Formats: sequence, C-alpha cells, structure tokens
Amino acid sequence: MDRQNLLKQHQTKLYKRYKQLIEQSYNLRQIDHEQSDVSAFKAIKVLNKLNRLNYLAREQSQTVT
Repeated sequence: MDRQNLLKQHQTKLYKRYKQLIEQSYNLRQIDHEQSDVSAFKAIKVLNKLNRLNYLAREQSQTVT
C-alpha cells in the first residue's frame, strides 16, 4: 500500500473513534458526569491526532503535485 492510502485508512479509523467517543460522552452526560468528561477529553485528543494527520496528508499531496 502506498502512503496516501495508509493515511486515508488511519483518518477513517480515527474519525470513527472520534464519533464513538462523542456519542458516548453525550449519552453519559445525564448519568455520569465524570465519565462523560473523560470521554469528551479522549475525543478531543483523537480529534487533535486527526487534525495533525489531515495536515500531513495535505502536505503530502502538495509535495506530490
């Protein structure tokens, strides 16, 4: 596999994880505030990784063209 496909797969994986954590945080908001906050924090960390990966993918595509 080339680097572009690997980046795309990792982006997809991170985005699914981010959506899962945000949904979990939302569902726990009324039940357990502490767990909701932990899930939201993890989601923010995943989103940060996703943003860095998006930057690398953009930089990679600009280098190729």
